[in-house]
Amino acid sequence: MPKMKTRKSAAKRYRVTGSGKVAYKKMGLRHILTKKSSKRKMNLRHAGILSDVEAKKAKTLLPYA
Repeated sequence: MPKMKTRKSAAKRYRVTGSGKVAYKKMGLRHILTKKSSKRKMNLRHAGILSDVEAKKAKTLLPYA
C-alpha cells in the first residue's frame, strides 16, 4: 500500500494538539499594528482552535497528525 502524502501547505498552517484539536496562527499581527488596540493585539498572539467541521477538513490534509 503506498504511503499517503501530507499536504505541505496545511502542515505549515496547522498543528494538532495532544487532545486532537487543530490549532492555527491568527491573522492580522504582521503589519499596520499602530491602529490596533493592545487588547486586540494580545488576543491575536494566542493560537486559535478550528471548529469541528474545519478541523475534520484539515485532518484529511494531515494524514499523520
